[in-house]
Amino acid sequence: MTRRSVLGLGLTATTLALAGCRGPGSPAPSGGPGTPGSSTSAAPAVRAAAPSSDPGPSRPDGPSPAAALTTVLTRYLRPTGENPRHPTYAGAVALALADGRPGAHVAVGEALRYGAGPVLLPAGQRVRMRPDSIFDLASITKVFTAILALQQADRGRIDLDAPVVRYLPGFTGAGKSRITVAMLLTHTSGLPVGATVTGSSTLAGRWAAVLATPLVKGALPGTVVRYSSVGLMVLGKLVEKVTGQRLDHALRTGLTEPLGLRWTGFRPHDRIGAAERAARLVATDARSSRGLLRGVVHDDVANHLGGIAGHAGIFSTAEELGVVGQLLLGGGTYGGTRILAESTVHRMVRNANSGLPAVDTAHPGRSSAHGLGVVLDQPWFMGRLAGPATFGHTGFTGTSMVVDPTRRLVLVLLTNRAHPNWSWADPDPARVAAANVLAAER
Repeated sequence: MTRRSVLGLGLTATTLALAGCRGPGSPAPSGGPGTPGSSTSAAPAVRAAAPSSDPGPSRPDGPSPAAALTTVLTRYLRPTGENPRHPTYAGAVALALADGRPGAHVAVGEALRYGAGPVLLPAGQRVRMRPDSIFDLASITKVFTAILALQQADRGRIDLDAPVVRYLPGFTGAGKSRITVAMLLTHTSGLPVGATVTGSSTLAGRWAAVLATPLVKGALPGTVVRYSSVGLMVLGKLVEKVTGQRLDHALRTGLTEPLGLRWTGFRPHDRIGAAERAARLVATDARSSRGLLRGVVHDDVANHLGGIAGHAGIFSTAEELGVVGQLLLGGGTYGGTRILAESTVHRMVRNANSGLPAVDTAHPGRSSAHGLGVVLDQPWFMGRLAGPATFGHTGFTGTSMVVDPTRRLVLVLLTNRAHPNWSWADPDPARVAAANVLAAER
């Protein structure tokens, strides 16, 4: 039996055991309804999903991983010492895979709790979180884009050490001719975090603005690690150029169809039926200028780019994101299907930035350790799973993936911390707490 079969059987059993949690079928400035003192600032009653009826092997020294994760995730459905004014999120799903086997798959809270405003919805209008709920992965999209680019490198269509302008002539600006494809993947390009795309009324004009985005003032490509969404926007456009496919089509033909990932992709409203959308889509912001966001990309730049971009826009489930973690843990192969060369994966998950300084105002303690599209050894979200070989990524909407090769472990934690207001809470304490639960297991 293949690892895919084992995973599918195990997760199906867990999902059925959690069937009681099934429900009915650019950030705006802070303030307004839902801020402290308003009618929606108090935490609503917690409705956590029950852990699996088969919680895993009994442990004489404590609860099973499923029970322990459920306890930890439920804690953050209410205000905590780390986030004293609001819950960290309305709901969450966690999946832990050890040696390819599901050790825990749990869901707590709600996928939809607030309407636009934000306004706390009546209990009958809310949607409970499910193990197979579909989340906006936000910046975890970058991992998928990296895989697609590396796949083209395997096929000889991309030279990672070549200048980006060789492939994209519109990639213009002072100093940018020095930027290589690899620098986009390692965040050493000197490009800024975001791009300004609102100056054009056409999609082509907005993409031209992305490609023309200037370097950070004083930046010298290849010398400093600065997290850059622009770099992955450019990389996604590069994938489109060499494949001749729009990025969503390249994702489908290069990754999701070969791996059998049914729910993973851009723009879920284009791909998923109404009943599944109503029951499974997880809401994000409820006070943006676009109203309640549910099944629509949260990232404003990605939205202006049509919802399809290399830095944000992919939606998926915990189970299917776990397959991507297993793919990389398995050296580029999953379920008998090879997606990347083993040597390419080894380079992808090896630190490419040794000795370089890092600049990150959001996480001042962040190290420069970064592979090709994944970050390495970051305790601020990996907790005690962090180590020189541990890799993963986070997403602004409250999503994260951690892969620990030493423990042969994949942890996927998907939350809707941007629902109804991303500024309400820091998602990192919950990420660390979930990681620490699994670190204590092995």
